[in-house]
Amino acid sequence: MKKIADQAIAKTDIENTTKGEISAPAATPRTGIRNEKDKKTKNEPEYTCGSYKTDFDAARFLEGVSGQTRKMFGIRPSEAESEQMYKVLCSIIKDMLTSRRVSFKEKMRAKGAKQVYYMSVEFLLGKSLKNHLMNLGITDGVSGVLKKLGFDLDALCAVEQDAGLGNGGLGRLAAAYMDALTSQGYAATGFSIRYDYGIFKQKIVDGWQLELPDEWLNEGGVWLSPRVEDTFEIKFGGHVEQEWVDGRLRINHKDYTPLLAVPYDMNVSGYLSGAVNTLRLWSAKAPVDIDLKLFSQGEYVKALESKSYAESISKILYPADNHYEGKSLRLKQQYFFVSASVQSILKKHLKFNYLSNLHEKVAIHINDTHPALCIPELMRILLDEYSYSWEDAWNIVRQTISYTNHTVMAEALEKWPKELFRTLLPRIYQITEEIDRRFREELSGFFSNDHAAVARNAIIQGNDIYMANLCVAASYAVNGVSALHSNILKESVFRDYYLMRPKTFTNVTNGITHRRWLLIANPKLSSLITDLTGNGFITDAAQLKQLERYKDDKTVLKKLDNIKLSNKLKLAEYIKSANGVSVNPDAIFDVQIKRLHEYKRQLLNALHILDLYLKLKENPDLDINPRVFVFGAKAASSYTMAKQIIRLIYQLGVLINNDKTIKDKLKVVFLENYRVTLAELIIPAANVSEQISVAGKEASGTGNMKFMINGAVTMGTMDGANIEIYDNVGKDNIFIFGLHANEIEDLRQSGYNPAFYYNHNAALKHVIDTLAAGIAGVGFRDIADSLTIGVYGKADPYFVMADFDAYASAQAALDKTYNDKTAFNKMSLMNIANAGFFAADRSVNEYAERIWNLKRI
Repeated sequence: MKKIADQAIAKTDIENTTKGEISAPAATPRTGIRNEKDKKTKNEPEYTCGSYKTDFDAARFLEGVSGQTRKMFGIRPSEAESEQMYKVLCSIIKDMLTSRRVSFKEKMRAKGAKQVYYMSVEFLLGKSLKNHLMNLGITDGVSGVLKKLGFDLDALCAVEQDAGLGNGGLGRLAAAYMDALTSQGYAATGFSIRYDYGIFKQKIVDGWQLELPDEWLNEGGVWLSPRVEDTFEIKFGGHVEQEWVDGRLRINHKDYTPLLAVPYDMNVSGYLSGAVNTLRLWSAKAPVDIDLKLFSQGEYVKALESKSYAESISKILYPADNHYEGKSLRLKQQYFFVSASVQSILKKHLKFNYLSNLHEKVAIHINDTHPALCIPELMRILLDEYSYSWEDAWNIVRQTISYTNHTVMAEALEKWPKELFRTLLPRIYQITEEIDRRFREELSGFFSNDHAAVARNAIIQGNDIYMANLCVAASYAVNGVSALHSNILKESVFRDYYLMRPKTFTNVTNGITHRRWLLIANPKLSSLITDLTGNGFITDAAQLKQLERYKDDKTVLKKLDNIKLSNKLKLAEYIKSANGVSVNPDAIFDVQIKRLHEYKRQLLNALHILDLYLKLKENPDLDINPRVFVFGAKAASSYTMAKQIIRLIYQLGVLINNDKTIKDKLKVVFLENYRVTLAELIIPAANVSEQISVAGKEASGTGNMKFMINGAVTMGTMDGANIEIYDNVGKDNIFIFGLHANEIEDLRQSGYNPAFYYNHNAALKHVIDTLAAGIAGVGFRDIADSLTIGVYGKADPYFVMADFDAYASAQAALDKTYNDKTAFNKMSLMNIANAGFFAADRSVNEYAERIWNLKRI
């Protein structure tokens, strides 16, 4: 790969001036594996860190490694184990980033720059070490130093665990935007919770998902720096007393339970930008760990109750909320993190500014409804602590807060029981109630006393508080995340709000960190692109378009095919190690990896697999290409149907993978504990990207973009960002099937009857009957019934039966196309060439220019 010589990089105290060979202590060449416990576990995917170069002072870096090893462990580098050297390396990189962060903050202050505070309940970061090395441009230099010391960089990277701070697309998007904002040179801070155990570590046992604690802090915590000086008190429960003093309402919050929010900061690096931003994570602590009086009286459990109560808030991401205590814990989490974050924002702002110019220096962005409580919390502080009038406080809020909606599904638009809300957050409830009262007046005026319109758009409706309504009422900008999604928001979900405030609504289509998904996840593809077009695509993804001139170049297409095969061989090795299943790398690798939800329709994929299997049983010589179906997904711990679908996929694997009569033409693999690092292994190996959600339900998706930029061809519905992928690649380079969003709605309104499809499609009937009878000894009648007659609600709510035939036909067309490898490789190249639009760099620039009014530092 060409050396990137034309990229500027800010110098640090470790990396400039000297070049040359390292004068290092003699060391026996090693791979980084020093003993049995240093070996990778069989379930840890192999990857290679990025290989891009820039100026690097090897001698000074070696000096830093030696000094840090002595400081941290009291040993020489030659005596260090892999885990120790990993921590040494992370410590040095963290110090480099912190030094740059100080310089970046000085530039921010000198310019009086506005910055965005990105509020998200999750940030799905993946691993940080390889990303920081790439962004600093020192991967090769660091690798050389470590090699001289007897260590392998890839082996050290494998020590790190994925940060347990996210679950799905929402969290990955937040992480991508922080990376892109920093790469583009904007001032940004992310806020979330430091979850001790993430969402969970998934283990599949006999097809059942088991949830285990994700102890990511064992190795991932090395990137965190506690900032105890910025600890804030958070108040729960109690009651509020009001009194008027000198014409001002004074609020006294009494008998509350106090908690402490302790911040841990994580550096966010940008690609060769010189900028370093911060992700601040809050950990909940009790003011006093132990009640010594109770302890001395023998009340040992009660003596620790306050500590347990406090720490439960930052233990787990998305605790099950199908019971009262779970709902209570989720609400506590959300208020805990937004209260601490808003207090932190104002403390920082008031060091150099006034509250009256808050909106000129601060943009607070709500990523979905989880952080919605920052609206009444900011009002509380302005009213109660700074004695603002309601009108002035509301004016500040309305100019400061913006909101991204991520769902059109009614059940996913958060609402809280009013009584729970009032009990846990008495002052916040009072403020929310007043926001609702005043907003009802605004609604009534606009809709000419149309009581139905007022009622359906109010924030408080009956016994519930609707958080999306609160967000729309308070935000100066509201955006969807794909063109279709934004239109649905304006035409359906928030139609009345759009009529009232049309200028509030806009669209910003999601984007991905294209550098991570090419340079780190697929270095061979990155090398080919660089050889063909130069390295400009790294900082300007639109330059990928240059690849189109090679669409008919058979030599280039063959190289592309060889790279895909190489990536498939790596994934095949992992599948064999992790699942004990041998797969054919020459087969079509057909992949669906995403959060398990019925609307994403992993079930439709499973039914098609079963249909293919049944056809092969009837005719083992059926002329189809061998295919490997790869799944990865976590189901919410309380989501029974999603867990059943995982079990179905697992049982299909048991049945199909052990049936020799079908001549290995099908294999089904469910890879447990899906995460970013696993995605970095799977996505470059995929031939087919399954994006088959029911039309009108997927807001955007970003997995579709990651597959696209790695050359997978999309099998999808006209949903979310699939539509924009279709627009960019053209109809000849994507497989589209199924009902459109308006057709789905028409069918729903006219009375959808899935039994019709069961009775009139012999292949589908055979599949459903087989499902009910059992797969490899396990019955799935509940799933079969849910598709035909309904179990806990309407039958087939996500139109699996209606789209089955079209899906099977599209899959048959894909299989036929794959017979011409040159044509399929051309489709692959066209997808890569047209993926530039979906870079997060483009997305954050749109936010900065059209919503946040940010300027690059």
